Amino acid sequence: MSLRQLLLRLPCYLGASGPRRGPLDTISSVVSWRGQSSRSPAHWNQVVSEAEKIVGYPTSFMSLRCLLSDELSNIAMQVRKLVGTQHPLLTTARGLVHDSQNNLQLRGLVVLLISKAAGPSSVNASCQSYDMASGIYSCQRSLAEITELIHTALLVHRGIVNLDELQSSDGPLKDMQFGNKIAILSGDFLLANACNGLALLQNTKVVELLASALMDLVQGVYHENSTSAKENHITDDIGILTWKKQTFLSHGALLAKSCQAAMELAKHDAEVQDMAFQYGKHMAMSHKINSDLQPFIKEKTSDSLTFNLNSAPVVLHQEFLGRDLWIKQIREAQQKGRLDYAKLRETISAGKGVTSAIDLCRYHGNKALEALESFPPSEARTALENIVFAVTRFS
Repeated sequence: MSLRQLLLRLPCYLGASGPRRGPLDTISSVVSWRGQSSRSPAHWNQVVSEAEKIVGYPTSFMSLRCLLSDELSNIAMQVRKLVGTQHPLLTTARGLVHDSQNNLQLRGLVVLLISKAAGPSSVNASCQSYDMASGIYSCQRSLAEITELIHTALLVHRGIVNLDELQSSDGPLKDMQFGNKIAILSGDFLLANACNGLALLQNTKVVELLASALMDLVQGVYHENSTSAKENHITDDIGILTWKKQTFLSHGALLAKSCQAAMELAKHDAEVQDMAFQYGKHMAMSHKINSDLQPFIKEKTSDSLTFNLNSAPVVLHQEFLGRDLWIKQIREAQQKGRLDYAKLRETISAGKGVTSAIDLCRYHGNKALEALESFPPSEARTALENIVFAVTRFS
């Protein structure tokens, strides 16, 4: 569950006024879609809540053993010192405390659901002596915790500030330096706990899968940082194929390989492992595109709200336009050396990028549903389908 439970002790220091709740914002459907069954919950929070009941307990308690350790308690106390600064780690901490749409626990929850959907191996009985609760092996629950720890460590490390690009409006240099030290320390602590948990699983293939997923994450984040656009720069022409490759590395690999690892722990064959991998991959891609779409589809969007110029709708918009026209639109949206995101958002929304991104989100959703057809019908499989429906439903 990342730092959430531990930081719940400190909401007054983090300046959080309380959790915000609400359904996933939607827009009208524009393409042919496999459809949402009449029994599928319409709202994201409801989908997650129902799924947690199926796996036996709320995923928000998965990493409690790690988070209540003395070491991380000391780190959390240091985070308090960042209050009043503009270091990104503080924003990350607030998000971990008030996860309004239950996005932070998605990876661990999916690992648990797909473990239960697959059940024990019908051809290999070597793991039948393992402890099982609610249809899930204890080692698979440990894997779900490890997946969440790795993801949370990445979130924390992403909050490290490039000190070479600081501006006077970012605040004192010493605040940023201190925040970076805390981000590195806490992220490394979470990764160390994840590595220790992996070793305790005593499965070489699972260790290899999660290690490769971690390397993919590092590579993906590196490419994201190298192509990220600044307000006064022209974004790189990465193309949608490059975007998909980078997004899989930075957002899809961890979930895909964790789902595959869960099947390996239950001694399922290569075909079942591949279907679990495919579900995790395409579900993560769909979820990321949905997140990228939010600034363009929300009914109420602040004019000051920024968005990533390498997000799916923007990349697709750029591909339709061509680089020359895209550069022209960027320059037209600049005022006094700063990018007017409200103006640029209107320009992008008027093009084909947003609707094409919705199409792409649904494409990956369909691929995830196809992978699930290999699993026997069950409430866990239905919950996995409902997660896809919630992420790809725009009407």
